[in-house]
Amino acid sequence: MSKLVAILAFISAFMVLSASAGNVVCYFASWTIYRPDNGKFTALDTDPNLCTHILYAFVGLREDGSVSVLDDWELTGLEELSHLMSLKQKNPNLKIILSMGGWNEGSQKYSQVAANPGLRQAMVTSVMGFVEQHGFDGFDLDWEYPCQRGGADGDKANFVTLLGELKSALNAKGMILSAAVSGGIASCKLSYDIAQVAQNLDMINVMVYDFHGAFEPFVGHYAPLYASHLDQTDEQKTLNVAAGIQYWLDEGAPASKINLGLGTYGRGFALADPTNTSLYAATYGGSDAGPYTRAMGVIGYNEVCELYSDWDYFWDDEQQVPHIVKGNQWLGFDDPKSIALKVAFANEKNLGGVMVWSLDTDDFRGICGKGPYPIMNAIKNTLK
Repeated sequence: MSKLVAILAFISAFMVLSASAGNVVCYFASWTIYRPDNGKFTALDTDPNLCTHILYAFVGLREDGSVSVLDDWELTGLEELSHLMSLKQKNPNLKIILSMGGWNEGSQKYSQVAANPGLRQAMVTSVMGFVEQHGFDGFDLDWEYPCQRGGADGDKANFVTLLGELKSALNAKGMILSAAVSGGIASCKLSYDIAQVAQNLDMINVMVYDFHGAFEPFVGHYAPLYASHLDQTDEQKTLNVAAGIQYWLDEGAPASKINLGLGTYGRGFALADPTNTSLYAATYGGSDAGPYTRAMGVIGYNEVCELYSDWDYFWDDEQQVPHIVKGNQWLGFDDPKSIALKVAFANEKNLGGVMVWSLDTDDFRGICGKGPYPIMNAIKNTLK
């Protein structure tokens, strides 16, 4: 009997580990069903053959450690979870994972639960109950970020402990554990014992984006592949995809577990002087909101290609990313060309794959003339 148990455990572990080659891990942002017109995105707009894993974002965490459904109307009233699960009928190999957290959830609740053995156990029990009840294939934790934003000094160690307890419970059922982690080196030093974090995860989704944005008083691309000669400080020289991924590798994360984070969106600025469009040019806030994403300083690729095609387009040969300019508006984003270069970098580093935030801001309707999902198809056509 003990031999059988050992064999079953080996098979379960193999199934978990074999999920980490050629990964295309796609976040499904549940609130996008409420967007207007061509921006409205639902579970049934998803092409199930462009992703290996789809992460349902997000559920939250209660102070007692239990799972909190943030939008029950979307989840069950509009049957979006049911629609998402139905994608497996078209691609039986697709893994659908429950994601908890996100920026708006903050850090304080996660810090308090992770620090308390009883609350950690309550969280593990609640997560396992939820994923099994709804038929998920695993769990993703997006705690932004340990030791920051209301967290505590003990978070770095407690995060590892929490991951270990979650992974044990999930792997025992043949399910996987992933986490979204920072790609900013200064942030990583605050939040993570990287070698230990890596040991307690099946997949590591490194968010190598949002390096710059309207939270700063100057122009910067949100996700450059490489540094620019205009970067002056040591930290500025690390705020790029290549540096962030290399740091995770250097600190002991196995390449096979790392998924390089990609964006189907961008971030923009209002220029203080419309004649100065250089990196680090002075700004006075975020760019105008797009009609679909409806947030100042943020823009979807679908908005750029559908609505802003007459803006002046520039390619940065150093940073290997595009931006567009019109009047005092400066928008840096990713397009199929820059995405393909980032995927080629992931190939070069022998990474497990890529992670995508998120499906809804690709040109999923194919309005711009390159067919549906040009960014996702650039990933598919480039990833080893």
